[in-house]
Parts: sequence; C-alpha cells; structure tokens
Amino acid sequence: MPASPSLVWFRDDLRLADNPALRAGVDRGEPVIAVYVLDEESSGMRPLGGAARWWLHHSLTALGERLREKGTRLVLRRGAASEVIPSLAREVDAGAVFWNRRYSAPEREVDAGLKTSLRADGLEVSSFAASLLFEPWTVRTGAGTPYGVFTPFWKACQQLPAPREPLAEPRELRGASTYPASDDLDDWALLPTRPDWAGGLRERWTPGELAARHRLREFLAEDVADYDRARDEPAGGATSMLSPRLRWGELSPFQVWHAAVESGARVAGFLSEVGWREFAWHTLFHAPDLATTNLKSAYDAFPWPRLRPSMLRAWQRGETGVPLVDAGMRELWASGFMHNRVRMVTASFLIKNLLIDWRRGEEWFWDTLVDADAASNPFNWQWVAGSGADAAPYFRIFNPELQAKKFDGDGRYVREWAPDAEDRDPIVDLKASRDAALAAYEVVKNAG
Repeated sequence: MPASPSLVWFRDDLRLADNPALRAGVDRGEPVIAVYVLDEESSGMRPLGGAARWWLHHSLTALGERLREKGTRLVLRRGAASEVIPSLAREVDAGAVFWNRRYSAPEREVDAGLKTSLRADGLEVSSFAASLLFEPWTVRTGAGTPYGVFTPFWKACQQLPAPREPLAEPRELRGASTYPASDDLDDWALLPTRPDWAGGLRERWTPGELAARHRLREFLAEDVADYDRARDEPAGGATSMLSPRLRWGELSPFQVWHAAVESGARVAGFLSEVGWREFAWHTLFHAPDLATTNLKSAYDAFPWPRLRPSMLRAWQRGETGVPLVDAGMRELWASGFMHNRVRMVTASFLIKNLLIDWRRGEEWFWDTLVDADAASNPFNWQWVAGSGADAAPYFRIFNPELQAKKFDGDGRYVREWAPDAEDRDPIVDLKASRDAALAAYEVVKNAG
C-alpha cells in the first residue's frame, strides 16, 4: 500500500526539539510533511504586526532549512486554515494530522472545527500541549473558578505535577517521495520594503531555533545569577531576551524551565516571570476579549478625553521631551523590543499623563514588538491601566523622572537611545497631568 503521510501543522511552535506534534508524526512511521498556514482570513484572527511579520519570515526560513537537513520540507500555504488543512490533507492523501494547541478563542474555534471535519474524513487527529507549562483549564481556585491574582495562581501551579521533560529533536525525518506545491515565502511580503525600517531588527536579532537555544545557554551561564538584582536596569544585561523565542515557539517553556532548574543558579525570580506569561494566557483563555474590553467593567466609565493625535504621535516617535519615555519608544522602533521596566513607564505615561486609552498603546506595541502575543500584550497594558487582572491600582502612576534616577542612574540607557531628549520641553507637565488622571479616576471609583 502507498504511504499515508502524517501532516504536521506548525503554528507558534517553530522548532524541532520538544515538539510533540512533530514527535507524533515521526512515531507514526509514515512520511512527515510539515506545513505552515498564514491564516489572515479566519474569523477573529488578528493580523500580525509589522515587527512580528519580520520575525515570522526569518523564523520560517530557519525552520525550513532545519527540516530540509532532517529529510523533509516545509510547505507554505496561505488562507483560512479550516479550508487549507483539509484540502492539503486530501492532496497528499494524509492518514493523520498533528498540531500543538493554541489558546485564543478564534484559534480554538478553528482547531475544534478542524478536529471534527478531519475525523469525519477518516483521519487520525491529535493535538498536544507544547506552548504552556500549565494549560489554562488545569489551574482553578478551590471554588473551581479562574485565578484573578498572580501569587495564588503561581502557587497553585507549583503544587501541580512538575512540568514534563522536554522531548529531544528527531534525529531524522522520513520525507515524502513527492511534495505538494508550496508558496514562495517572499511572495507573502512579510518584510518591509518601502521603506525598509528593519535595519535595527536585523542588527539585534537572529530568529530561529538554533539562535534561541544559544541565547538560553548564554543567559543561564552568564546573566541569570544577576537577574534578581539587575533585571530592572534597562542598560544592564540581565534581561533574558527570550520573550520572542517563546512567543514564536523557537523554545518551549518546558525547555526553559528545565534548563533553568538544572543550571544550579538561583532561578526562582526568573521562573516567576515565566509564570507571569502563564498567568496572561490563563487570563486570556477565560477573558477572550482581553485586547478590546476592560477586565474590570468599572473602567468602562473612565472619561477618556478626545484623542489628540499630536500627543499620540509624539509618544510613538519618542518625542515627548521626557527622556526615559523617549528612550524606550525609540528603542522599540529601532529594535522591536523594549526593556520591561521601561514598557511599564511608557505605558503609564501614555495612559495616565497623556490620558490616552490603553487600547491605543496596545495597538502600537502589537505592531512594533517582535514578542507581542495575544495574551501578554493586552494583559500587561491592562495591568498598567488598572483595569486588568491583579493590576496596579490606577493611582499608581510611574513618575518617569524618578524611575530614571532609580534604574538608569548614570543615564546610560537614555544616552544610548535618546541623546537629544534633554533638549526638548516635555509635552505635558508631569504633576499637573498626574493630578488630572487622579481626578478622572474618581469617576471609576464612583462607578465601582
């Protein structure tokens, strides 16, 4: 009988190691055909931002090269996955389709529909846990409800069975005798051209699984020992820089977890940040409109003033006259990344000094961050706004001048990214704008 290939559908898991879907394809013993679908058509799917598209192009290139080295090929298709995957399965006469689970509502809806339709066609279909240490439905309060506060959530996670050991990458992959047609990646036009604004991204990042593994080893060998002390210093080197690697699945959280634990270093603080990522996905799973709707409904009453486009543009361009804010926003535009402490400061400035709706900032970060994902990006914006889970209270307003003194005392970070910032007058008075924000917050207090 002719072989009935296993179709392995890659999504946010662009790696060969610790990939349960790929392992299932190998274990089935038939040829493995790998596929990636650029799905911008399924209902509710949020189009990727510009920085994310850049990363995806290069990570897919790296994945395709590794698959070819192992003996198979990556097939690229574009369209609604609910149509593309069954069509491709019929085209190659697949006997099975495997994928790793996703957790946003639109993705889960697509996946559930595909399981039903593919099984009705007689195919073996399985999905696997590969992107989260603790799937959202497995962590519940004693009352059976989702967690709304991080500390008890993370404590509950740590009382569950330890995360499984990561899977080794396959030594080889059995390829097909013939392959279906594949799109040309360049035809997807994921890279910016007119203008090409990605020079800073190319300078800072090397997407792909092998580079991700190298960074994990480097961080654990050189930086994690200083993580708890120096992680809030934007000019320091203690930041792991692993967030885009996890977002695109070039590393799994299981790999990160076990490598950290086995490193022998003090890693509890670092692993709690991995836990914060888990908490964001836990929250999104139970609040699927996180990117558009206040988690705390009392904030629906917040009296946002009419948008002043010039203020929003000044913030986006790093031209506010507030040095730490401008440095952060310019780092973001140049590199697709911003230090986490500075993300909080720039977000607080937009929301509470400029009185601009957090959703405007979330949209900008979605477009410009290489690590923006459907959970962490809106979750962290709502945390700063005060409207989210376990959020900072609205009256906690980050003073960017005090933050700069505390975490960039020698001015190194500001000099690197915004050397001219001191020459600009601030676009708002920090004290007066803080007072205006607190006055506006009274409406929310009364609504609550």
